[in-house]
Amino acid sequence: MSVALASFAVFAASQVGTPGPANMALMGTGARFGFRAALPFVGGVVLGKQLIIWPLGLGLMVWLRDYPVVFGALRWAAIAYIFWLAWKVANTRIAPGEEGARVPGLVAGLWVHPLNPKAWAMIIGGFTNFVDEGTSAIEATFGIALVLFSCQLVLHPLWALAGDRVARLVAGTRAETYLMWTLAALTVLSVLYVLLGGGEA
Repeated sequence: MSVALASFAVFAASQVGTPGPANMALMGTGARFGFRAALPFVGGVVLGKQLIIWPLGLGLMVWLRDYPVVFGALRWAAIAYIFWLAWKVANTRIAPGEEGARVPGLVAGLWVHPLNPKAWAMIIGGFTNFVDEGTSAIEATFGIALVLFSCQLVLHPLWALAGDRVARLVAGTRAETYLMWTLAALTVLSVLYVLLGGGEA
């Protein structure tokens, strides 16, 4: 009765590191205002996911015990969303925002993940695929929260840095298309990893 932390870390890193609404916002902020100016926003985005994990996790573990069918449905809904997201990512093109806009801060960052369907799918996928049945809600939630926080702390700043250093170099070139399709493929592979049993606790 535990959380498969190593397996979940692989899944979480692939999800946190690939494009989605949050990472696109981080990249755009880095491109617009520079890496250092974007750091408060990055911090808000990192902390904002915890606002979902704890209340959702504590409630989800109770539901998992009482309504396992609901979580089976949630698992497949989350997987379907991530496949759809991968297709959207493959066709996304980098577009730096308007210059002269006000730099978003920590508070603005806090709202990014609560309004991000990918974050909800990722968290639900974590609880339904990487937690042994019978694991306490607190242990499961702490494990999921710790892994996601660690991945975000490392990977989210890289997206802001990419906006500052890399995005402007590839925007509008053939390399941009290859980059987005590669990131989309990584998103799909992470889901296949779960489907093939690599993510079972």
